[in-house]
Amino acid sequence: MQTALSLKLYLIVSGMIFFMVGLLHFFRLLNHWQMVVGTCTVPRAVSFVGFPVAMAYAVWALLLLLRK
Repeated sequence: MQTALSLKLYLIVSGMIFFMVGLLHFFRLLNHWQMVVGTCTVPRAVSFVGFPVAMAYAVWALLLLLRK
């Protein structure tokens, strides 16, 4: 019983984190925000890949949660 509850909690938390990361990528593309890590500027192409990947992981977590 403890393992099933831990798995549900893991899927909820990881799904929400991936969803929020996906939203941040989407808003970055929409609003042309710049992202700087250290002294390097991250190109917007990273968000073109990051948005669908993060959303796919969020949907995957939701599907696994609904299956359990």
